[in-house]
Amino acid sequence: MIQRANAPQTAAQPRAETVRQRVYLDLRRAIEQGTFKPGTRLPASREQARTLGVSRNSVLWALERLQSEGYVQARVGDGSYVAEDLGALGAPSTGLRPAVGGDLSQRGQRMADTVLRWNPSLQAALPFRIGAPEVATFPFALWDRLARQASTAQRMAQAQYLDPAGAPALREAVAQWLWVSRGIRCEAAQVVVCSGSQQAIDLIGRLLLDVGDEALVEDPGYPGIRASLGGHGVTVRPVPVDAEGLVIDQAAAHWPAARLAVVTPTSQFPTGVRMSLKRRLALLDWANAQRAWVVEDDYDGEFQYGTHRLPALCSLPHAERVLYVGTFSKTLHPGLRLGFVVLPHALAGAFAMARALSDRHAPGDAQEVLARFITEGHLLRHLRRMRELYPQRQRVLIDALAQASAGRLQLQPSAQGLHLLHELPEGQNDQALPLRAQAAGILLAPLSRYTIASPRRGWLFGYAGYDTAALRAAAEKLGQLLHIGIGDSHH
Repeated sequence: MIQRANAPQTAAQPRAETVRQRVYLDLRRAIEQGTFKPGTRLPASREQARTLGVSRNSVLWALERLQSEGYVQARVGDGSYVAEDLGALGAPSTGLRPAVGGDLSQRGQRMADTVLRWNPSLQAALPFRIGAPEVATFPFALWDRLARQASTAQRMAQAQYLDPAGAPALREAVAQWLWVSRGIRCEAAQVVVCSGSQQAIDLIGRLLLDVGDEALVEDPGYPGIRASLGGHGVTVRPVPVDAEGLVIDQAAAHWPAARLAVVTPTSQFPTGVRMSLKRRLALLDWANAQRAWVVEDDYDGEFQYGTHRLPALCSLPHAERVLYVGTFSKTLHPGLRLGFVVLPHALAGAFAMARALSDRHAPGDAQEVLARFITEGHLLRHLRRMRELYPQRQRVLIDALAQASAGRLQLQPSAQGLHLLHELPEGQNDQALPLRAQAAGILLAPLSRYTIASPRRGWLFGYAGYDTAALRAAAEKLGQLLHIGIGDSHH
């Protein structure tokens, strides 16, 4: 698999030539292992640069070297292709085993190629990585105590094969929680427990769409969604996001055959925009008229900091074709690997069986503890603490960046979410500064990493999982990069 060129580094941080060398090695490995078969057209250099989070020059350098070595052939006006005469390519000189990529089915090859659309980070949570919640103050001792309170009989029951739809106690707890916290009326039978929101998206793609079907996704938006759908042979159609959310009227006009739309209406990822009521109603009208599905990924839905919280899209009238996806990765922690999808009764059984085909069911002990964590009020108390803590950290981030950058980085506060977006003028380069920031131990994501066709550019600053000292130290380092002129041409 191709690894991001800004993967974790050793103490010796990468120089520019090291980044392009890594791009070269990863592309070569993908060819040698069969991810890119002989004769395959390689993605455009701009697309690869956005996906890998590197400059286009690094990709062009790698392609030129691969061309000189015979791995790649350039066709004037038609891009770069893997050389046709590599069928007998042996094991690479790096000592890897012989390539078996050619043995993949068409579906398997699509799955392998998702690395070009999404390559989940394995880096430790350092400022300003987005999506990292506070874990240092998570009540681990309380969680362990709840686990120890299970009787021997309960533990024996949890050690058996369980319902793939989820533990009854957890499904009931989730249904009750959704009514109280998000205004969603559903029954426990409509809840299917998943291994996080990513598995929910995978199940939706497998069960509701066929190869060649069209799905609407937000642009910019979350790469894991479009990668999952693309892996199932679905044609992903990027839809612009404005100040009111996904522009559904434009999408309906351009792609009238679309069968599904995936949206993050409460806190759009990554821009943080709230979808307006007018746009929500238009989206529901589109779904009902087209007999299409809307997937509501309630990203950061529990982290709204104002007096009144926006209810979920699927709590509105005529939302029968909305599938609600939720996860505990942000409300608790990502390592828990528990989420859920709320479905119409008619679909719940098929989704449960599809989950059983891949991994049978979620761990029983974790489900039971989470159910008690919710019903005994611990989740509510934990979220209340986080809703007090995160706005404080957001304020620290804004002030620290403004001070360290001498006013260059003026981030606007947000009433929801776990990160802030600093948007740049259209056409600006947003990749150079993140690469240099990484060399200083700062994880700064460029907005272009999350775009398909959108020209929007900027930088994303995660703040939730980092204490005051860490935020200020990272801001000071970034300010130094700006002061010495590294970011002058990109700000």
